[in-house]
Amino acid sequence: MRKTSLILLLWLTVGIGLRFTHLELKSPWTDEFSTMVFSLGNSFRTVPLDRAIALDVLMTPLIPTDAGVGEVIQHLLSESNHPPLYFVLAHLWMKLFPGDGGLVSVWVARSLPAILGAVSIPAIYALGCIAFRSRLVGQLAAAMMAVSPYGIFLAQEARHYTLGILFVIASLACLVVAVRHIWEEKSLPFWFSLAWIAINSLGIASHYFFAFTLCAEGMVLLAFWYWEMRHGKERKNSQSPIQNLKSFVAVTAGTLAGGLVWLPVWQHSYNSELTEWIKNSDRMGWEWLTPIFQAIAAWITMLSLLPVEVTALPIVIASGLVMIIFFLWALPILNRGIQESLTQPTTRKPVLLLGGFVLSSLVLFFSITYFWGIDLTRGARYNFVYFPAVIVLVGASLAQEVNRFWILDFGFWIDPTDESGVTPKPMISWSKVKIKRGKNLFYLLYFNFCIIWLMGFVSAMTVGFNLGYQKYYRPDLLVPVIQQVSKANVLIATTHKTHVQTGEVMGLGWEFKRLANSEIPATPQFILAHKDSKNSTLPTITLQKTLSTLPRPLDLWLVNFHATYDVKSQNCSASSQSLPFVDGYDYQLYHCD
Repeated sequence: MRKTSLILLLWLTVGIGLRFTHLELKSPWTDEFSTMVFSLGNSFRTVPLDRAIALDVLMTPLIPTDAGVGEVIQHLLSESNHPPLYFVLAHLWMKLFPGDGGLVSVWVARSLPAILGAVSIPAIYALGCIAFRSRLVGQLAAAMMAVSPYGIFLAQEARHYTLGILFVIASLACLVVAVRHIWEEKSLPFWFSLAWIAINSLGIASHYFFAFTLCAEGMVLLAFWYWEMRHGKERKNSQSPIQNLKSFVAVTAGTLAGGLVWLPVWQHSYNSELTEWIKNSDRMGWEWLTPIFQAIAAWITMLSLLPVEVTALPIVIASGLVMIIFFLWALPILNRGIQESLTQPTTRKPVLLLGGFVLSSLVLFFSITYFWGIDLTRGARYNFVYFPAVIVLVGASLAQEVNRFWILDFGFWIDPTDESGVTPKPMISWSKVKIKRGKNLFYLLYFNFCIIWLMGFVSAMTVGFNLGYQKYYRPDLLVPVIQQVSKANVLIATTHKTHVQTGEVMGLGWEFKRLANSEIPATPQFILAHKDSKNSTLPTITLQKTLSTLPRPLDLWLVNFHATYDVKSQNCSASSQSLPFVDGYDYQLYHCD
């Protein structure tokens, strides 16, 4: 058992190292600014609209204050669509790192999800052990979780998804135990029902999309219940699984109560403009296939992601070819492992349970995408609701590769069996591969597992070095362009609808602050011209009034300015200079003389 813990500690160490690699390398983007501002107990509404403001004024909400938990909840529920659990935890976490009077540290903001992401490694080990009663499956699942590029991506964002993953793991463990009680015709303990209700309620309080996890669990639970009811009648002297009905009804009722308590809050604070980016109901032609390709791309990154987002085309092509070759080799192996698991009585039901859960989640995602016009596949991060189940299934598949291995002498051996009988023996026999050499024992690393794990490790480094899963907004690319081109005073103008646009401009401000020691031609000013409707002319009027009051010469940068504008009357002419494309920022330069 101690040696098993050492190997788990190895995966945990690797996972922590990867999650903290270059944690501050990527510029924060608008969602992360939301996390930092609300977790500090501050508000975006303190940023003035419809007038030119200085850089320091724009960044004021990112300065730590003496605000408490009450302010965190108040501002979050009045300005955002998210439940408060993670933001309260982040607030308490940031309080442990007193600032020096400057802006909040992005490393501190991202370190909490990185730690929670690392905790998911032993958590997924526990889920694998519980589901398959096999420490081997648990170890392999933990190994894959440690290096999953998708897991690294979520862990390096100052967001609440790693907390949601932990609650998904815990809830899935409860589901496995509950279904096992159905199989074995045992009653659920009262304390277990209470624990499951608490986990589900906290999961909803961390992210509303956790409800998809619960719906998928309910679909699988009903399917297993129906199967057991039918086959239970065929067995002689078999007690009906109806004895657990009261317990499941109680868990369902308690979970509904824990979730519905947020419904009035959500209805009061819900802002549809914050979710417009995933609404897409007017697809035409081949656009109907876009969600499928988006979903496949996200699934691929759970195991592999090479530098396909760099600017060097040869590297992109080479990375794409290597990934294609890898999956052409790996998918048959993983499929073979799943098929073998389905043929074994001891592993068949756990695979059906977790596989059914993943399929149910996908049915929910695509149903909402195609029938409700809300494209959940556009946000890869939303796959957190079923990501842990995928990793455990990968671990179970790789465990079937027990007869395909390399033997490496590490000076020790981890025996997954427990001769005392306290821990159940794994479902996969190790008797064929156990090799001893005197007092020294061997640790086996399987060839197929090694290749898949190493691909995950390289992919995790790709994310850590910002060669994959790059941020949606790249102010680190736009600000140097502004610095290089503009020699006069700078005004950066954008249209404003919600705090999302404030966060977009804050990204630019963050880069200006980071490069404060470099030679900046002039201190930039910003204007957030509020737009209250689709065809509103208010941003145009605001921009013209502001330009008439500013000294010349002036360089006007329209950044994500989604409104009609006519700046010729203010002696501003469009620049003829060719400027590079920058992700997340649609911009144009005007010289005002």
